Amino acid sequence: MRLDKFLKVSRLIKRRTLAKEACDKGKIQVNGNVAKAGTELKVGDEIAITLGQKTVKVQVMNLTEHVKKEEAQDMYIYKEQ
Repeated sequence: MRLDKFLKVSRLIKRRTLAKEACDKGKIQVNGNVAKAGTELKVGDEIAITLGQKTVKVQVMNLTEHVKKEEAQDMYIYKEQ
């Protein structure tokens, strides 16, 4: 699954266009490397999202195309900073 779609489906970022813009500005890293919106994710990848002064680190737990709001948090787990 593409990075921008994962961020939207998992509800880490509200809209896919915002996810793409964050990727274009270099604010998102996958496994320690700056990632583009089209980066393909795998289960186990670590994502670091820097928005403002806050950095959120998560690990991908599953990749599902369509998820209900209640199940979105099952797609990732928070990592210690």
